Amino acid sequence: MNKYVERLQNGLWKENPVLILMLGMCPALAVSTKASNGIGMGLSTLAVLVLSNLVISLLRKVIPDDVRLPAYIVIVASLVTVTELLIEAYLPALYEALGIYIPLIVVNCIILGRAEAYANKATPGLAVMDGIGMGLGFTIALTLAGLIREVLGSGTAFGLQILPKSVEPIAIFVQPPGAFLVFALIIAIMNAIGIKTRQRQLVESGCDGNCAMCTSMCENPKNPVDEEAAK
Repeated sequence: MNKYVERLQNGLWKENPVLILMLGMCPALAVSTKASNGIGMGLSTLAVLVLSNLVISLLRKVIPDDVRLPAYIVIVASLVTVTELLIEAYLPALYEALGIYIPLIVVNCIILGRAEAYANKATPGLAVMDGIGMGLGFTIALTLAGLIREVLGSGTAFGLQILPKSVEPIAIFVQPPGAFLVFALIIAIMNAIGIKTRQRQLVESGCDGNCAMCTSMCENPKNPVDEEAAK
């Protein structure tokens, strides 16, 4: 498989940041009350993620290891500030809906995690594709959860009434507990239909998750799963 396509697929479902890795759950739970909010937050994060991955990849040989995390935060904070100002200027309704969660993109563990785990070791092209994949995966997860919560909790989809007004909405779905219920439902469906992730393949092959004590990689180097884990 083309490695650029692999990076895209990785973020979409193999290692979806929300549904598989459980990262960025704070904004995911808070802003997914509507599908439009999910799209807005997802695309904002995608833009910051792609640009931060690109900049960090380009500067990976310049940034000293001792100050790499502070440097990443400065880069991400600068990009988030620009994104926040653009949203406030051109999408004031979305800006009001997302509120404090826009500036909190600075400390989103998805962005800092991809910078540390991938962008600072990869070429700019691969770093950008990784950012697009992870950003789209984040956007899809938020939009799907937001759509389910909006339909069940308000009877609307993207602001349009789709359920008869005689149908009483289930108010809990637009409240915090509803977010947990919806994400749990989505993850349960993924497990039921057998969507296998790299982590699940490792567990099924006998990996207990204790990488520090694992000797299977040395004892059986030809095992394809172990070779993939070593990369």
